[in-house]
Amino acid sequence: MLNYKILKKWLFLISLALISALMLAIASTAFSIYSYGNSINHIKAEAAIVLGAAVWGKEPSPVFRERINHAINLYKSGDVSTIIFTGGVGESHELAEATVGKDYAIAQRVKADNILIETQSRTTYQNLKNALQVASVHRLTKFLIVSDPLHMKRAVLMARNLGMDAYPSPTPTTRYRSFLSQMEFLMRETYFYFVYLIFKI
Repeated sequence: MLNYKILKKWLFLISLALISALMLAIASTAFSIYSYGNSINHIKAEAAIVLGAAVWGKEPSPVFRERINHAINLYKSGDVSTIIFTGGVGESHELAEATVGKDYAIAQRVKADNILIETQSRTTYQNLKNALQVASVHRLTKFLIVSDPLHMKRAVLMARNLGMDAYPSPTPTTRYRSFLSQMEFLMRETYFYFVYLIFKI
């Protein structure tokens, strides 16, 4: 009976230690994701890769519009000479995300010749992989990755694992402004960050 109690106690302590270690890993990863997306870097590159987001008919959603506007500002300030829009079709009746992004940028006086698109991707990894294929055709090798701040760490890790010379360029403004919406985004990103580390997709 004594041995059983001792064993039960040790199993409890081991379980507690494992759970504590897991919670610490999750918390530290979440903090690093938050910190990474809010760090300021001013780097020039050949192209900005705008990660896709939802569109509403022929218009970008508020989240996508923030990303597009940031890429346009990078272009107009001379930090990049090319914008690559990514993203396919979310719903059958919608335009591709990249097409909506391109149309919006042209309306904001970005030259069509300085815009590239890929319209097949459905995930962040596909956004980057397909953008790299498009960029390679045009011999573009250095990139700024444009997305929401909390999306940055995972996106840049993916880009660099694909062999890209890539740097973060988070949107200075975000539609995820409330504490609740930021926490939801952060928890989702932390989950997908671990998924990527395990499965590399």
